[in-house]
Amino acid sequence: MAGLSVGLIFLAIFFKNKTEGTGTEFCYFPNCRVLKELRTKHISYSHALAETMAAKQLDSSDIAYFLREGDIDFKHSETHTTPCKTYRIAATIKEREAMLLVSSCDSTLIAEQLEL
Repeated sequence: MAGLSVGLIFLAIFFKNKTEGTGTEFCYFPNCRVLKELRTKHISYSHALAETMAAKQLDSSDIAYFLREGDIDFKHSETHTTPCKTYRIAATIKEREAMLLVSSCDSTLIAEQLEL
């Protein structure tokens, strides 16, 4: 058991150092895997979201933050719908809790709504 623990720690440190700067990452948990998949898609913004972003003085980097550091609320997301799955992503933007609603289709991601 002690040898296994030491080996796992060694692997975690080794792979963490190996992946820094290469753009690769460990994504074994559902939240990380889904966010990584969403980041690979071309993103477009709904008209309502564009208006909200203008009113709250937000830009595309704030939306990218949701896709990088956010927490997906799987309980309130619709992950089994077709053709697009809908995800609710929570994050802290400008020191306020916010929720982003996105629709993930085959090759595109549509940012639908932002609740601050």
